[in-house]
Amino acid sequence: MKGIYILLIQLTRDVDVKIGALGTRHFPKGTYAYVGSAQTNLEKRVSRHFRREKQKFWHIDYLLDNPAAKPTRVFFKAAPKTQECTTATEISQQNEPIQSFGCSDCNCKSHLFRIENPDFRPADMTELDAHELSS
Repeated sequence: MKGIYILLIQLTRDVDVKIGALGTRHFPKGTYAYVGSAQTNLEKRVSRHFRREKQKFWHIDYLLDNPAAKPTRVFFKAAPKTQECTTATEISQQNEPIQSFGCSDCNCKSHLFRIENPDFRPADMTELDAHELSS
């Protein structure tokens, strides 16, 4: 499977996290949506987000390493990598972007967003079974 995905993350409390070269960022308690892509092995990329033990490589790895961060839902669609930025731009129009997060290889404001609606569901994407991915 290949395409783009949105990972929903629940932060159970306010946290300050050092995000690699971005430095320390403050994340208020709440729901976040992270937009990513995998043009090969999407299932492996997404299941990696559910593991605690891993080498930190991407910005999202640093956030998910915090005990207060819990990935909860995943949505995906078969699409080229360019749709990752299109999707991030669409989400940024109604949600708070976390400046420069997850977008060091593009010109987007962010690929991580604090969202007000905890029932957020993108209309054109399919939900993956998060329990299956986390095992």
